[in-house]
Amino acid sequence: MTLVSRTKEIAKKRGLSLKTLASKAGMAENAIYRWDDNNPKSENLQKVADVLHVSTDYLLGRTDEMNPSSNDDLTSAQKEVAYFIDPAATKEDIEQIKQLVEIAKLSRRRL
Repeated sequence: MTLVSRTKEIAKKRGLSLKTLASKAGMAENAIYRWDDNNPKSENLQKVADVLHVSTDYLLGRTDEMNPSSNDDLTSAQKEVAYFIDPAATKEDIEQIKQLVEIAKLSRRRL
């Protein structure tokens, strides 16, 4: 599987087109399509990996684990919710969402 095809596959899983992905990564809309002909700059590859929440090694086909170094305290359910809300959600974003949910629960109990 090529870099572009692997990137396209994971972008599709995240509900993103390659043009949207490139835009979110701060790149030209068609930049990712050109990766078949020219190797990407390492910083652009990292930007795309960050938006997709995967490792650069995953995009390059060096591993089948999307993010092997991510052993943080987020459950897979929390990550799924974060991707649904915003594919570029960070751990801090998820913590804020959790706090808002707790506030909503408390408010509902008071009614």
